[in-house]
Order: sequence, then structure tokens, then C-alpha cells
Amino acid sequence: MSIKICIAGATGWAGSALSKGVLKDPEIVLVSGISRSNAGKDLAEVLDIEAPSVPVFGNIEEALEGPDFDILFEFTKPGIAKHNVLQAIQAGKNVIVGTSGLSDADYSEIETQVHSHDVSVLAVGNFAITAVLLQKFAVMAAKYIPNFEIIDYASHSKPDAPSGTTLELAKKLSEVQTSADVVKDEDVIGYAGTRGEKINGVRVHAVRLPSYMISVESIFGLSDERLTIRHDSGMGADPYVKGAILAIKKVNTFKGFKRGLDSVLDEE
Repeated sequence: MSIKICIAGATGWAGSALSKGVLKDPEIVLVSGISRSNAGKDLAEVLDIEAPSVPVFGNIEEALEGPDFDILFEFTKPGIAKHNVLQAIQAGKNVIVGTSGLSDADYSEIETQVHSHDVSVLAVGNFAITAVLLQKFAVMAAKYIPNFEIIDYASHSKPDAPSGTTLELAKKLSEVQTSADVVKDEDVIGYAGTRGEKINGVRVHAVRLPSYMISVESIFGLSDERLTIRHDSGMGADPYVKGAILAIKKVNTFKGFKRGLDSVLDEE
């Protein structure tokens, strides 16, 4: 049986690449898209590809009134993402969250709604397999090295800081242990903020400069030895598409809320 999907943000940089990838997959049917700037158009024409007609709606409410779908793939912006997710959950749809910028508090609210409506939500900070492996290796290292921090890199135009990849990583590391501080913030001489923001007890430094794509660096230190684990994104969207399609095929296999692509990869 085919998986029917609606992509919110279907004409964006990542969403358009995912839309094209989904249209090539025989196990998935793209029944609709959401795009405020292209509402009322045919997604195949917008993307300039040969494919069956796919209606584009202006918002989640219109999409829920359109062709029926099993999964909402949320790939928009932080300001509208939570609204889209909650509306889909309340309509009994499973959801994959690929949008960066949602907080732990947002996910806590989403998880509460997930259990109330008996659906599944998979939130993924980064769909690239190298990012998933970075998280796995960093969690392994955190079991043995008590001192670590995260450096988050992205373009100067990225409004959310840190990235969803880094938020997800900080959460996973904090579940192992929080990095030990020798000098507390109140004892810093100068500007304590330069030591980074503590997120779930893990120090994070966000760099936003031109020419940077999304990159994440986990750095660990022991006496006389250091370990660096780093993921770098390229210019293309192919790595995200492969992971996103895997997520689409896995989100119907469980009930409840999961965070991270690795949470479903572990079931392989």
C-alpha cells in the first residue's frame, strides 16, 4: 500500500528537492503541497517537472480539506511549523518535522498532543547520514569524556541559532551527562556570554557568517588529548532527501514521539 504524503514547504529549497525525490519513489504518493507563495498552482508546473498534477494549498487548514494523506512532512519555517504540526496531529495525521528552530518546550507541547491523539511524530534535526553518525559517535564519546562543547556553523542569513541539528545533539549529549565546568559563569572575568549558551547543560557556540553551510562540531577534551567530531553540509540537498524518504517509510511503524533519525535507524 502506498504512503500518501503532504509536504508543507513543498516549493522551498529543501522541500522542492524532497518533492522531486518523493515523486520518483514508487512506494510514496505526493498528494498535495503547502506553499503560501504558490497556492492554487500545480506543484509539477512550479517545479518544472513531468509528474502527475499535485495541488498546492496556502495553509494547513486548506490542505486538510483537500486530498486525504497519511503523513504531513513539515519543511517550512519556525514561525508556522508548530501550528502546522499541531493541526495535523489533531486531524489524526502522522508527522515528520524537518523544520529547524523548534525548542524543547515546543516539542514538549507536541509530544503531549501526540499521546492525546494516538499518532506518531518523528522530529529530525538533520536527515543527512553523516549528521546522524556524528550524533551517534558524539554520544559514545560523551560516555567516556566529561568535558565537551558544541560549535554550530551556518550562513549569516539563517535566523535560528543554534540549528535544529545542534539542538538535537545537545539534547542527546545531556542525556549521557552534562559537561563539567571548572570555572563557573559567575566566576568568569570579562564576558561570560562568550563561553557559549548552555542548552540542556551543554555549552553551544553559534557562528553565523557568509559562505558557511550547516556544520556541527563536537569537541571533547581530556588532559593532554582532544577529540573533534564534525559534520559538514555541502551545497546540494540530496543527502537530506535520502534520509527524509527513509523517515517517511518509518514514521508509520511506531506510535508516539521520537526525536532524531537515529531513533528509527536503530530498528533496522
